[in-house]
This record gives sequence, C-alpha cells and structure tokens, in this order.
Amino acid sequence: MNILVINCGSSSLKFQLIDSENEKWIAKGICERIGIDGSRIVYTPAGGDKEVTESVMVNHTDAIRLVLDALTNEKTGVVKDLSEIGAVGHRIVHGGEKFSKATNIDEEVLKAIEECNDLAPLHNPANLIGIRACKELMPDTPMVAVFDTAFHQTMPEKAYLYGIPYEYYEKYKIRRYGFHGTSHAYVSKRAAEVLGKNYEDLKIIVCHLGNGASVSAVDHGKCVDTSMGLTPLEGLIMGTRSGDIDPAIIEFIAHRENKSIDEIMAVLNKKSGLLGMTKNFSSDFRDLEDAYFKDDKLAISAVEAFAYRVAKYIGAYTAAMNGVDVICFTAGVGENAAFLRSIICNNYLGYLGVEIDEELNSKRGEDIAITTPDSKTIAMVIPTNEELAIARETCALCK
Repeated sequence: MNILVINCGSSSLKFQLIDSENEKWIAKGICERIGIDGSRIVYTPAGGDKEVTESVMVNHTDAIRLVLDALTNEKTGVVKDLSEIGAVGHRIVHGGEKFSKATNIDEEVLKAIEECNDLAPLHNPANLIGIRACKELMPDTPMVAVFDTAFHQTMPEKAYLYGIPYEYYEKYKIRRYGFHGTSHAYVSKRAAEVLGKNYEDLKIIVCHLGNGASVSAVDHGKCVDTSMGLTPLEGLIMGTRSGDIDPAIIEFIAHRENKSIDEIMAVLNKKSGLLGMTKNFSSDFRDLEDAYFKDDKLAISAVEAFAYRVAKYIGAYTAAMNGVDVICFTAGVGENAAFLRSIICNNYLGYLGVEIDEELNSKRGEDIAITTPDSKTIAMVIPTNEELAIARETCALCK
C-alpha cells in the first residue's frame, strides 16, 4: 500500500509518498510560502532530480492540489492516478488527553482536534486545514491522524502534573504533554532492533536534538517522562526557544521593557535560545560549530550551555527510571554534531560508564552504537524517520 504522509505548518506543507511494503519513499517534497508571495513546490521522485516550481498557493488546498498533480504527473509522477494512494497519514501536533494513539479521521475526530487548538495555536489549525484539503480532493481515501503527543500519554501523573492549583488542570487541562512523539517512538524502537534486544526489556533515553529539541525517558517500551511541556517551549535550550526559565523572568522583563505578555512570549519562542545567547548570530548549529572552533566566546558559551542542559536531563531521566541501558541521539543536531555528542558523553556521563569510540562517533547517516565494547551504558546515533513512523501507524489502521 502506498501511504501519503502530510505534515502541514502554518505556511508550509511537507509530504512523502511511502511504499508500506518495503518502507521506502517513492517521492517527497515541500510546499513553501503558502499564502505568501513567492510560493513554490519542491518535488523529488525517488531516483530522479529535484524539481522546483514556483506556483501561486493561496491556501493549503492549492498546495495539496499541487502535490497530487506532481505525484501523478505524466513525466515525473510516481503513480498513474490517485487510486494508487491507499491512505493519507496526517501529522497532528496536539491531541491533548483525547488521543493516545493514531486514529481514523471522521467528523468527531476533527472536532476533537479543533478543541485542542488553544494548546497548539500555530500548528493544529494548519493541520486541520491540511486534512480538510485532502478530504476535499481525495474524498474516498482513508485519512489517519497521528499525534505528536500520543506517545507521551503513558506518563504517570507525577511526571505530567505541574505544581499549580489543581483546578487549572481540571478546567483547562494544563499539564505536561510533550512533543516529537513519533520521533521518540521510532528511535527508541529502532535502537532495540539494531541492538537485537527486546524493546520491553530496555530503559532508553532519546535525545531529539534539532532546532526544536526534547528528551524522553522510555522505560520498558513506555514513555514515563519528557522535557517539553504544555507547549514546545519548555525543556532544553533550543534554536530560538528559551527552554526552562524562572517564570518570574517574564514579569521582570515585562516591567523593565514595558512589554505585553504576548510580546514576551514572542521573545521566548522566537528570539531566545541559541539565537538570543549569541546576540542573533545564528540558531543553526552548523554556524555555531564553526564559530565554536574559532574560539568565539558567545558560541562556546551557548554550545556548552546546550550540552549541559542535555546532560542534566539525561541524569534526571536516569534517576526517573532508576537506571539506563541506552542513550540515543537523533534529529538534525543529534545525528550530525559529533563534537556535541563528545562533549555530552565525555564531560558528563562518566558516572554511567559511557565510553565513546571517537571513530564510530564521527560516522554519519547510520544506525550505530558509538560507544566502546567496554562501555557500561550504550550510546547510539539513530537517524529519525518521523514520516515512516506515521506511515506505519497509518498502514496498521487501514489494512
């Protein structure tokens, strides 16, 4: 079965068509600047060249239409008609407490997703637009919602409740939800596969390190804690997000800078993190790595603070699970920044008996253990594949 995976942002739409039999992508791409001047679609068929086409996209329906046209194009398309697409899997950022697993989409599910809009105002509305666009253009094709938050719904109360009046949880469902769930699920399961061990026998910590970053504790196949919270702002220092801070900072800056709560939240989400710590030099770790090795003071302090926060969460989650067997690094930074993995493991994880093999650590693009045979705890690099994870869950529901 061919599964079309759709990931809608506020002004973008990523897609992959995946053959569920061999789990390889057939075509992939992105629609950029939807509703903005200069919109374009980037499309790549497997084994073919990347195509970039500028085209007006007023809304996500236009974008979906262009995606389907590209997939069925006579010259570079990969299917003859839409009947060859067995199902569509939609990434949904926030499912609240309503969804603990992927689900077939009907009007009741759409309404439930819409009720979570307040929890993810930048993402869920765009996700819903993508679903409705696909339903309009592919009315007879099964649609499945796969939630970023679902994997973390196994967390116990002690991990997800905040130290605020309980009535706010009762009235507004304010609690820790966590994100990057499809990545954490895929990577933790893949690590067990690579090691040839039973997933339910392992204590695994997954470090999803990218422009958005989060850590999760997976104890015997279930997530028991994760660093992101009610929103993706909590947790690690990120590309432009502050991560954990003293809440009183918000009031302090608001008074000193005469800013509204909305303005302060924009600063914490878009102008903080690595970008803010380097005085707007860059949020891209490739730039920071280059500056780090050129002895740039701000880059060094930002990178070291980032590494330190990751190591603190690893320590916290080792305690939460009363031990750890495997530590996984994934996502753009986690997979590619070997020097960062070395800093984290060599400077902070000696107490866990982590011994890095620097030759193995220098490799890229592989599912690989980067520790020596004598290492008491295994550290691994597992390239994430959220699209494949979504396709698997979609296929399981639609077969």
